[in-house]
Amino acid sequence: MSIVDKIRDAGIVGCGGAGFPTHAKLKGKIEYLIINGAECEPLLRTDRYIMRNFAPQLVKALAAMKEELGIGNVVIALKEHYHEEANALREAIAAANAPIRLHLMESFYPAGDEQTIVYEVTGRVVPPAGIPIAVGAVVNNVATVYAISQAMEDIPFTQKILTVTGEVKKPTVLCVPVGTSYEKCIELAGGGLSSTYFVVNGGPMMGKPMTMEEAKSAVVTKTTSGILVLPADGYHANTHQIELKRMLKQASVACIQCTNCTELCPRHMLGHPLRPHMIMRKMATCGDIRQMLDDPDIRNAQLCCECGICETYACPMSLFPRKINAMLKGELGKAGIRYQAPAQEWTASPLREGRKAPSEKVASRVGVKKYYNYEITDIISTTVDCVQIPMKMHIGAPCTATVSVGDRVRAGQVIAEPPEGALGAKIHASIDGRVTAVGERIVIEKE
Repeated sequence: MSIVDKIRDAGIVGCGGAGFPTHAKLKGKIEYLIINGAECEPLLRTDRYIMRNFAPQLVKALAAMKEELGIGNVVIALKEHYHEEANALREAIAAANAPIRLHLMESFYPAGDEQTIVYEVTGRVVPPAGIPIAVGAVVNNVATVYAISQAMEDIPFTQKILTVTGEVKKPTVLCVPVGTSYEKCIELAGGGLSSTYFVVNGGPMMGKPMTMEEAKSAVVTKTTSGILVLPADGYHANTHQIELKRMLKQASVACIQCTNCTELCPRHMLGHPLRPHMIMRKMATCGDIRQMLDDPDIRNAQLCCECGICETYACPMSLFPRKINAMLKGELGKAGIRYQAPAQEWTASPLREGRKAPSEKVASRVGVKKYYNYEITDIISTTVDCVQIPMKMHIGAPCTATVSVGDRVRAGQVIAEPPEGALGAKIHASIDGRVTAVGERIVIEKE
């Protein structure tokens, strides 16, 4: 069986982002396979743990992919201060005599943004609204490659490695079954330091904010990279409560058109025609948002990667360009308007190097500096008595259950599949047990 078939059968999706089915990425002529080990979100330690402890497995999988798929260059990109990780990878590469190289980057945010990392490694700019294969590149996250290494041994994607940190008693890396509750994960990290807290699914910049109540019903999915437990009255909790109407009102009275949001925007620095300051100017004076959708600047909001640099690092007035861009992307999507990049060569700004945002300063701006240098070296691996596995953990069509209430299942058994011909990824049981519910989630309980 080919590696791509093994990846498909294992149900692997991108672990570092939106969950694009990995087998669908590995098509066409790939000149550069770039492994994203930047882990640029402050506080997360998942990928660093994997690189330190599973370097031989990563290298073996990458060497096999290079040979079987005819990939020109395989590059692992990570930050230059990840000394232990880089040394572990170098040793594994040397031991296997593998045709893989490391690319060391500065500690800036968002170094792990897909289009940013392609430019860092290749010097090529992915066209606006394009994907890396447009310039001959494919980007996979370190955790995704680790899942591929397991798929090569016929082990499906049922366990998830993630970071739990912040206001917990024992910040840690966990390995838990897909479908494990956030409450259980926080408990494994020693529990919260306070009886009330706020939760972020992912990193502090691009992660999904959740109230404590919302987090009680949340479960680990294939794309969960971290769970941050943060103060109930901190930056994330406070900004989460601000309504769009208030954001627009603030923009109308406080935006000074300094252009910092544009000048420091990572996508603008790649030469993309995204100008957040112009979007803020126009949105501050608009009436009906739907009447603005034909404006070129408004349409360019689709180019925003929602990294948050504009509002958390660049803006001196504490405004919310990122959130407004996200809203506009939704409205443009509803209207069926898609950005079409002009046919031209795209070049990065010559000022880009001097405008990179240092990761530690970014962490400080969003109130998480105190957790930034936590040493997290150990892992807790455990199973649980109950999992709730969502039917949609990937880009594409939701899966359809292949099991029914009352069925006994074994860990690794296929329990849901995407519709025939649709983009998606198989879902497997992550524990042994009996199916007790089938709906948007499949619930499995140990007997």
